[in-house]
Amino acid sequence: MKKIVCLPGDGIGQEIMNSALQVMTVIADKYQLDLVTEEHDFGGAAIDNHGHPLPEATLAACQAADGILLGAIGGPQWEEAEVRPEQGLLALRKALNLYANIRPVTVPTATAHLSPLKPEIVTGADFVVVRELTGGIYFGEPRELNQEDALDTCTYTAAEIRRILRKGFEIAQGRRKLVTSVDKANVLATSKLWRKIAEEVASEFPDVTLEHHLVDSVAMKLIQEPTHFDVIITENLFGDILSDEASVIPGTLGILPSASHGVGGLSLYEPIHGSAPDIAGQNIANPVSMILSMAMMLRESFGWEAPASEVEETCYAVMAEGVLTGDLGGTTSTSEFVEAVIKKIQAA
Repeated sequence: MKKIVCLPGDGIGQEIMNSALQVMTVIADKYQLDLVTEEHDFGGAAIDNHGHPLPEATLAACQAADGILLGAIGGPQWEEAEVRPEQGLLALRKALNLYANIRPVTVPTATAHLSPLKPEIVTGADFVVVRELTGGIYFGEPRELNQEDALDTCTYTAAEIRRILRKGFEIAQGRRKLVTSVDKANVLATSKLWRKIAEEVASEFPDVTLEHHLVDSVAMKLIQEPTHFDVIITENLFGDILSDEASVIPGTLGILPSASHGVGGLSLYEPIHGSAPDIAGQNIANPVSMILSMAMMLRESFGWEAPASEVEETCYAVMAEGVLTGDLGGTTSTSEFVEAVIKKIQAA
């Protein structure tokens, strides 16, 4: 039995979490998957109910779980507060040692017209950004800010680089077997080490092709030819920027899932969008990114490829039929979209 801890969070979090769990129940019944779920307060909801965004009971439940689903956190009522929902997310990432952020970017035909790029450029784009999440300039010491100067330190160990590269190569083995390693090796010492270790790791995966690109080159190529990429692997700062750039290619954040993998094998899955408090409770939120995050969990944490693929393919098929929420230019409600997905899964 797999134990899944659900953290709905704030805003539309509860709605999209319920949507994903409805689909998960149906796919679990169809494939006879042994799952159990439990819900815990997190983020702003936890601040209101417990005084802290990550209560001890929530953390303990997450540490004992086989997988974690997170809805969304945050809202205007906590923006000026001393304790904020985002502090809970940072604390959770640290406690679970979540070192690898995985963001798949897919542009189905049904949504290609929404992209800021031409449909003929983006249609068929299907790649994954693998970002190192716990090292680099965001965590380097010393860090100083004075009146006339400032200092940030970027540091990486060989072990940190090797760990994230191996994760990316493993993902590539299940895809088109192309890894794009992104660095700034013409300038940065950490990038020179990154490129050296990328070559070493590539020798462990002879079935995967490795290409090196400078970060500025990839930033341009993501706009010019996004269909080229399969798995992009990069360090924390570059990954932060590139994954955000990539997230706008499909034209909406509402269909993009993500995962953060921990050293011990525990992973957290969540949409990349925010809590959208302005539409919370109106039954109009797009649940696709939460549903696809659930599908990522089935595949990447539990190894259940067939049900994960069916969930993904069904969501895309339903959208292709014109069943679209408001962010995609349609009029379908959250519950109507979920009903359409469930009906198609049951009929298949």
